[in-house]
Amino acid sequence: MGTQQQGKITKIGVFYDGGYFSRVTQYYRYYERKSRISIKGLHEFIRGRVMELESVEQKHYCQVVDAHYFRGRFSAYDAAKRENQLLYDRIFDDILMYAGVVTHYLPMFTDREKQASRFEKGIDVWFALEAFELAVYKKFDVVVLITGDGDYLPLIKKLNTLGTRVMLLYWDLEFPPEVSIPAIRTNIGLINEATYEVNMVEVMRSRRSNTIVESMFIPIDEEEEFSKKMRLEQPGLPDTDAEIYPGVIIHIDFERGLGNIKSDDNKYPNIIFFRSRTEDFFNLAKGDRVSFEIGKNERGPMAINVRYLSPQQETSSDELDEEDEEDDLSPDDDDDDEINYNRNDLLLND
Repeated sequence: MGTQQQGKITKIGVFYDGGYFSRVTQYYRYYERKSRISIKGLHEFIRGRVMELESVEQKHYCQVVDAHYFRGRFSAYDAAKRENQLLYDRIFDDILMYAGVVTHYLPMFTDREKQASRFEKGIDVWFALEAFELAVYKKFDVVVLITGDGDYLPLIKKLNTLGTRVMLLYWDLEFPPEVSIPAIRTNIGLINEATYEVNMVEVMRSRRSNTIVESMFIPIDEEEEFSKKMRLEQPGLPDTDAEIYPGVIIHIDFERGLGNIKSDDNKYPNIIFFRSRTEDFFNLAKGDRVSFEIGKNERGPMAINVRYLSPQQETSSDELDEEDEEDDLSPDDDDDDEINYNRNDLLLND
């Protein structure tokens, strides 16, 4: 067990074997938890466990200073053949980006003997070289490896020669027999060689640390389930309010893909909105002015068609309001020549 020197930050580097981690997240998303793993929640767990093992008394003296994700990736052409694959790839990239994780991709190759098969080539070598090089130059106190591949055993031994402690986060999981997906297994050599080995299956099934465990999971977005339901029924939302409301974003969570808006008239002081019903979601920020409509899902009202309101758009809206007031006060109104300004249509067409 390490001992913290006064005033010294314990630096943590986290390295993801993307193929391995993807299968783990797939298991929890579709089977045991029906939730996806939160990158931020996982990093907070890692910090807490390192604090405990390295005898770090104060949390701000223990930091994840680097995180890297390595995986083979389908070409745009191959991904386009798979339903929504490009969209899902981009969404996951956004999640990693906002969690501060650096991505490293290499192309997937075709197995000539099995034309339908794709495999990663060289990504494990890149993973090992990058992890070792960064451990040398950035002087990590603890390197966290999220993998089960025995090919990384030499990496752990090399890190040990630097005096860098290695924490291995690993899972051994069995998928239901009806889905015919190979089990997730971790090489025993990795477990034996690591300074600290953490069986994440036991952690995630533990009832002792319920709060910590729950923070590592994010329920599958309501928007996702809602979108699936609507695709089966009909386009458009049921029970929608066509009125457009101006408001301000009071909270946004890029990893969860949702946020909250307060309408200017306070009719909706804290209404939720989702990534899939928002234009340019990842360019929004807390405090931004937006316009939105009201839709409903099974849990109640939600903001839909959320759009950023630029200062120019708000100015145009104010001018239109003034014109409407002038028209209302004019004594020369003529029913045959009356012009009806539809503010909603103007804003949508802007």
